[in-house]
Amino acid sequence: MLKAWGRRGEVITESHTDVESRFSANMQLWALAKDGSRRPVLIESLWPHKGCLVLKFAGIDSISDAEKLRGQELQVPSEQRGQVEAGWAFVSDLIGCAVWDGERELGKVSDVRFGAGEAPLLVVKAGRLEYEIPYAEAYMQKLDLSEKQIRMRLPEGLLEVNAPLTAEEKRQQRKV
Repeated sequence: MLKAWGRRGEVITESHTDVESRFSANMQLWALAKDGSRRPVLIESLWPHKGCLVLKFAGIDSISDAEKLRGQELQVPSEQRGQVEAGWAFVSDLIGCAVWDGERELGKVSDVRFGAGEAPLLVVKAGRLEYEIPYAEAYMQKLDLSEKQIRMRLPEGLLEVNAPLTAEEKRQQRKV
């Protein structure tokens, strides 16, 4: 959820569904907090606004109540999910998947970020390293959700884009 909206506890959200009628009044969702805790929320009313969706939840009746939801992810209960086309996946199914580049395991998906281009970015953590890898069909070899694996063939140099600067690169930057 992006932020509080209005005075009655509404929130403005981004929707990552192609089905405009996906959400309705009296629909229960889950609000997933950054710490991993979840709580149920019930949609009282909703309406579109400038490419986003404004939601009013039961029991969230003030700006301060709504502010507590800022940054939380809304999830549709798994039993209410629609079917996805072959090769597609729900974001929540990608979290925790091991990402492989050929025969090398890079790490596990900790998040998925949208808005940086055509393809969402998989945030892949490997110890203290973090990679942002486009979840693009051009790089995909195989998605196996039952094994929690994403097998890719990444272009040479893609992982180095996120690599920390070497001592020599830091010296070069100071010279400029």
